[in-house]
Amino acid sequence: MMVDVTIVIAGAAGQGVQTIGYVLARTASGAGYNVFAWQEYESRVRGGCNSYRMRISDTPANSPLSRADILVALNAESQRKYRPLLKPEGILIDEHETGERVITVPFARIATDDFGKKLFANTVAAGALAAVLGLELEALTAVIADEFAGKSSEVVDTNRAAAAAGYSSAKRSCEGVCAWTLPGRAQTHYLVTGNEALALGAAAAGCRFIAAYPMTPSTGIITLLSKHKERLQIFTEQAEDEIAAINMAIGASYAGVRAMTATSGGGFSLMTEGISLAGMTETPIVIVLGQRPAPATGLPTRTEQADLLFAVNAGHGEFPRLVFAPADPRDAFHKIARAFNLAEKYQTPAIVLSDQFLADANFTVDDFELENLKPERFLATTTELTDYRRYLLTETGISPRLFPGQSEQLVCCDSDEHDEYGHITEDLTLRKRMVEKRLRKLEGLRDEIQPPEEYRIREAEDVLVGWGSSRNAVLEAVDRLNDQGNAIGMVHFTELWPLPRFTFTDGPRYHLIESNATAQFGRMLRSEYGLPVSSTVTRYDGLPLDHEYIMEVWQHG
Repeated sequence: MMVDVTIVIAGAAGQGVQTIGYVLARTASGAGYNVFAWQEYESRVRGGCNSYRMRISDTPANSPLSRADILVALNAESQRKYRPLLKPEGILIDEHETGERVITVPFARIATDDFGKKLFANTVAAGALAAVLGLELEALTAVIADEFAGKSSEVVDTNRAAAAAGYSSAKRSCEGVCAWTLPGRAQTHYLVTGNEALALGAAAAGCRFIAAYPMTPSTGIITLLSKHKERLQIFTEQAEDEIAAINMAIGASYAGVRAMTATSGGGFSLMTEGISLAGMTETPIVIVLGQRPAPATGLPTRTEQADLLFAVNAGHGEFPRLVFAPADPRDAFHKIARAFNLAEKYQTPAIVLSDQFLADANFTVDDFELENLKPERFLATTTELTDYRRYLLTETGISPRLFPGQSEQLVCCDSDEHDEYGHITEDLTLRKRMVEKRLRKLEGLRDEIQPPEEYRIREAEDVLVGWGSSRNAVLEAVDRLNDQGNAIGMVHFTELWPLPRFTFTDGPRYHLIESNATAQFGRMLRSEYGLPVSSTVTRYDGLPLDHEYIMEVWQHG
């Protein structure tokens, strides 16, 4: 039997929604199933309504679904909010409600009466959900033991017992109702978030310095690198603000190490002068921009793709930069490595666009293909040491670069316009030549940019065009629409600036899929390619794009 089940775990902040979800995600992944999980949470420590949504399948499906097969409601408010997502044939797991397709498990009462603390209610709920899914209890309790390994043996044993109690309680009500069985399979996967992949990809690419100020959803990058800084041989610094963070990273890069920073929209706003400094001094730096709904603080724990034009145009003046937007963690792992390599080769800032959805969601990845990740260094040769001109005027716009101390000559570096040796100049003819030198890098960069992914294009009458983390949702929408008898294709971009040398096929109608209100990427496509667009599907309510939403809007408006 094909497995594709969607679970929504809902409750208030502080009730352990994330704990239940992550334990179940790890259990299902460890049992050999493909798991995709994402969180919807409010910007508060206690109360409100949060959800952890999980999709378990026996084939890869790294994209969200709106409708749920199972809803676990930890309180009445969450049941009221999320019950409309439950399919008519779905199952509700609830503390108090009874009914034909309801599994009643008194989480709090079992936790209090049997284990002395209401605190264990979330572990009871995890056990109940595992039973409804048909997961093996031993697999669940093994994950729980690993999750609580840093606690006392008493805490570990109590949590395992609480899970078993929830499992037993739900199992008694499952007969004739629960249709799923998920026995262990001989398959292994990685279960990783976008932030984890970006952090590990940066380390694998040779990054040895990160400075950042905490800002959702990018904080997980410096958190992971700090946790493993000795093993990964990386220096991490929590700066006092984003201005300091980017300038520290620029200084580290100038001194000779690969360096990065990570932030979100508000912090990126503070970094724009530093981006211009990197552009003028031609210092390579990588910046991860984790997008979230704005303006101002907006919805700080939700997702959106509305900083694209900001990233492409960030910084005062005209200078080249790279903008990438990975599709998933595997792509993020390799994309940030490309960003480091190309930033160093072309001596320019590189911006990697993530978003809350990609940053925090857990994806199933089979293989990161480490053999394809090769850090590349681009330093001047010893023959250039005799007359080292850091900003030498060249046909490619790329000047020789050494680290401080590698040349006996005085090497100047300044934010002002400068001559080939780095000395400040007000020679207006030279100024014009320096601007043109820097901008010539764009042509070389354009040749390096990878073309978009094309899927089912040959016979397509309509083509959905997307970018970044929407890729898997768009791909699933294309397949479902073709199953309904449509002739639909996909063109998906992950390397956005400069746009690649690419020609859109004549004939099909093109439709933009974007997680913003104004179809920002569509503006770029019209400007660079003159692409006519028949319609747009946009989402800007803070929730991620999914194939059901795309199909509904595309078909019915």
